[in-house]
Amino acid sequence: MINQEIPHYSNWIDGAYSPPSSSTLPVINPATEATIGTVDATSHDEVQEIVTKSWKNFNQGAWSTAEASERFAVLSKAATLLRARIPEFVQLEVQQTGRPIREMRAQLARIPEWLEYFASLARVQEGAVTPFKGPVVNTLIRLPLGVVAQITPWNHPLLISIKKIGAALAAGNVVIVKPSELAPISILQLGPLFKEAGLPDGTLQIISGYGRETGKYLCEAPNLSKIDLTGGVATYQAIASSASLNMIPITAELGGKAPVCIFESMNVEHAVKAALFASFIASGQTCVTGSRLLVHTDIYDSFVEMLGKRTKALRLGDPTDPRTQIGAVINKAAVERCAAFVSRATTQEGENGKLLCGGKPATHAGKGYFFEPTLIETNAESYLACNEVFGPVIAILRCKSEDEIVDIANGTNYALGASIWTQDFTQAHRVAGKIEAGIVWVNGHHLNDPSSPWGGFKDSGLGKENGREAYESYTKVKSIVYNYGVMPTWFDDEDVLGNARICIEHMVLRTTSGSGCNLE
Repeated sequence: MINQEIPHYSNWIDGAYSPPSSSTLPVINPATEATIGTVDATSHDEVQEIVTKSWKNFNQGAWSTAEASERFAVLSKAATLLRARIPEFVQLEVQQTGRPIREMRAQLARIPEWLEYFASLARVQEGAVTPFKGPVVNTLIRLPLGVVAQITPWNHPLLISIKKIGAALAAGNVVIVKPSELAPISILQLGPLFKEAGLPDGTLQIISGYGRETGKYLCEAPNLSKIDLTGGVATYQAIASSASLNMIPITAELGGKAPVCIFESMNVEHAVKAALFASFIASGQTCVTGSRLLVHTDIYDSFVEMLGKRTKALRLGDPTDPRTQIGAVINKAAVERCAAFVSRATTQEGENGKLLCGGKPATHAGKGYFFEPTLIETNAESYLACNEVFGPVIAILRCKSEDEIVDIANGTNYALGASIWTQDFTQAHRVAGKIEAGIVWVNGHHLNDPSSPWGGFKDSGLGKENGREAYESYTKVKSIVYNYGVMPTWFDDEDVLGNARICIEHMVLRTTSGSGCNLE
């Protein structure tokens, strides 16, 4: 039964909102604990029907065979429409995620650039001709894969969805997006926007539901052409076995434990500002959160003192207030996870963590899921220093040398992002080469651009978002080989083969002695 006082957001299928499913689920504002809407809990049978419809839409060719100029025009118009509606989407993202409005205004202002970038890639994509030996022309062309599934997270709902959707549509695929059940509303609002931009009906399908149910059903569909996932290692492991059985490739961005490497040449005040930015954007709920501060001993004491004061002064509260600096974490489970990390770091034998500030759950006006920005001095082998919190609980480590900073930075199973802060150019270049991470920033953090490949090594995932790498991962290469030389004579009679051999020998001789070949 749909509550008439709470808006319901249905699946977007074949260019229209579907009737509500028999089962729905609530979407909660983590800052107020209020239900802001309900969405469909899409069943197994519904998922299978949507996949079947999507293949029909792909094979009809309205988008898969569209001219590059048409794809460019549609995605460019979608970018224009999205840019005009950014204030509306900002409000939705703040309600869904509890992130401060000042963050969401800054992030969403750039999101249309991803559609414009991939639109441009589609327009300028060129084939290739290989240096094939002999009288042969070999052309290579890129074709869309087919029907692709995208599983997107709750921490950057619109940004990550647009990254994936833009690349897949530019390449000519039909896309099925399953946003996180914790923040699906803004993604469901993209359906009408793309329709207005001219995208053929059924080219973008958006479905809701729990990841453990709807997401699982979608990823187990045997006839998908690709799965693109942003989530955790456990989620990847849950879908990888069925995907491998069905020969479905996966792009997976699976999180990180980003080191912030601060060297002695840095001005302490600048280093503190860098650490605050790296660590507490989105209340520490990003895959590249600077969750390990590796600080050279020469500036460590003054750095920790100043960082502690600045962290305690951060304004935690109402995400809709432009002055708020720290918003909510996503739900009660996130609060409990943060508290468990603090407890283990500071009380469990062998961890030896020293709590410098924060460490406790909080509320705003008696409501919401908040956690104080937290700093803990610890060691490189501690659980906190090696595992992803996905919250505002930050490990600080004193390091005696450049080599120790590099060793600790590379000492976890994650390798997504890392930042290096130094005024020594040669050191920056040297250390950047040694850090094991898919993204290394020098004197920066969280920097992102549609042209810049985004993805990690080791347990941080497979493949890339952004850039040509993302676009090309949504295509398959077809090789067409044109023979304009001698026809094959392999199974001709022996005398013909003999004559062919003799003629070839004479042709070789002619190049050196000028003799000819006149077989009769």
